[in-house]
Amino acid sequence: MKIDSRIQQHARLLVRYSVEAGSREIFTVDGATEAEPLIVALHEELLKAGAYAAVRMTPERCVENLMQFGKDHHYDTVSKLDKAVVKNVDGTIRIMASSNTRALSRTDPKKQARLSKATHPLRETLLKKKWVLTLHPTAAYAQDADMSLSDFEDFVYSALMSDRDDSVRAWKEQQKKQAGLIRQVRNADQFRIVGPDTDLTLSIKGRTFINSCGKHNMPCGEIFTGPVETSAEGFIRYDFPVVHGGREIDGIRLVFRQGKVVEASAEKNEAFLLNMLDMDPGARRLGELGIGTHYGIQRFIKNILFDEKIGGTVHLALGASYPETGGVNKSALHWDMIKDLRKGGALYVDGKLFQKDGTFVKGWS
Repeated sequence: MKIDSRIQQHARLLVRYSVEAGSREIFTVDGATEAEPLIVALHEELLKAGAYAAVRMTPERCVENLMQFGKDHHYDTVSKLDKAVVKNVDGTIRIMASSNTRALSRTDPKKQARLSKATHPLRETLLKKKWVLTLHPTAAYAQDADMSLSDFEDFVYSALMSDRDDSVRAWKEQQKKQAGLIRQVRNADQFRIVGPDTDLTLSIKGRTFINSCGKHNMPCGEIFTGPVETSAEGFIRYDFPVVHGGREIDGIRLVFRQGKVVEASAEKNEAFLLNMLDMDPGARRLGELGIGTHYGIQRFIKNILFDEKIGGTVHLALGASYPETGGVNKSALHWDMIKDLRKGGALYVDGKLFQKDGTFVKGWS
């Protein structure tokens, strides 16, 4: 069967650039059945690299079954097999490929929270190994984005830069641009985010910005750090809905005092938002400040893998910090929410304008 050359290039990019698969290394390739074209291409590329490919192609209905028929131990513990896999693999390639992005919308959020807590230690272990998360275009994602499947495929492969002759080179160039931004904010203390119904300050003193350029998310295009956990003060209203756990939460507004969410509301699915915030003590504190730098992505598609990378936006994640940033917040939650600065927004660093209406100020440093 002839495969879209962009899919093969996508697989090659993941194997050669994102995880840099080595001979005899073991990688799990996880995705729903809708991801079969990319999974097959990844299997080929991993073999060419001399790696072992452990393909785990799971029908989406199996996830629904777990939420519908699972017993208490399914939500509160992990199996010996799952523990063994995590212990023995060298890396993971996970593919989002949903046929119904709302399949879990009626699931009990408490079950989802319990499962997230139980699997958190495994995720922590995997984060210390090679890993990458990506997306294979499906009709469901196209519908969420209000696009035809063909147009959505073009959008995805453009964002991946897998429609270029040398996508690896393109991502290395993106890395250089982001390194320049990081140099400008090195040793900074206070960030202030201003926009409609938004005025939030937080400290990044002593924290490290990470250059995120396709090694763990593909597509990528952001720089991020972990805010000082007690520093967030003010309020923020997020401009885009968040799709999480099969639900769409819209009109989110949060108020922070001494780093903690003290007020939270949403125009849609507020009860789910509050349930997630009460998951554990760390869920009400910020674990990440991210700045989107991928100006090839300018359209919101209701998928965080792409949306948080939009050039001219910032995102703040409630919950777990990434230790490499210096962040210490612990939580089973890591939930990104996006603020659009492209129309009437601004970002200040130590009182100096860093970005206005989504555009970085020239000569800032």
